[in-house]
Amino acid sequence: MTDPKAPQPTPFRTLAQARPAPPSNDLIVPTGPLSDEDRFREELEKGILFTTIESVVNWARANAIWPLGFGLACCAIEMMAIAGPRFDVSRFGAEVFRGSPRQADLMIVAGRVSIKMAPVLRQLYDQMPDPKWVISMGACASCGGVFNNYAILQGVDKIVPVDVYVSGCPPRPEALLYGLMRLQDKIRRENTVLRKERVIHAGDTDPTLVRASAAVEG
Repeated sequence: MTDPKAPQPTPFRTLAQARPAPPSNDLIVPTGPLSDEDRFREELEKGILFTTIESVVNWARANAIWPLGFGLACCAIEMMAIAGPRFDVSRFGAEVFRGSPRQADLMIVAGRVSIKMAPVLRQLYDQMPDPKWVISMGACASCGGVFNNYAILQGVDKIVPVDVYVSGCPPRPEALLYGLMRLQDKIRRENTVLRKERVIHAGDTDPTLVRASAAVEG
């Protein structure tokens, strides 16, 4: 017969509990009231983390990027490949490609931009909520590539501010992932509270940095 007081076997695997060490004679246990330093150390051991609001916000933004599906040419095939299981962009938290600019914060310009497509691209960029970023993928989007003619825009940075340029014709999916990692590094270093807005005025080739308060007042 089995002892009813004996512990019954459990069908689940559990980690073995370590036996408590016998009390040592050299161990000194404080019996009086804790000092401020001891109380502070005790709170730290409970898992309290001290940081800044900017660091937490930038960390969340960098690891939860929602790209806008904006493929224009052959670079779009390489952009689609990063969402597959081989390259797995979900490791970086950027696998949620959105079909609406109002739900995206990253525009990946993958391919050449024609003069007719330029105002459409700018309108989609304006419809994206702040903060927003742009990756110029490939030589055609960055400088026109081999299409040096009147029909192709010679660089998407003439109509929208670009954060990261990815070289190649077309660039490999690994190159786009590397550009995404560099964008995450840039987001982590951004000034969130006093963020500067990038504005491209008519006729300018470079974006103008203005403070958000000045942009609202103007």
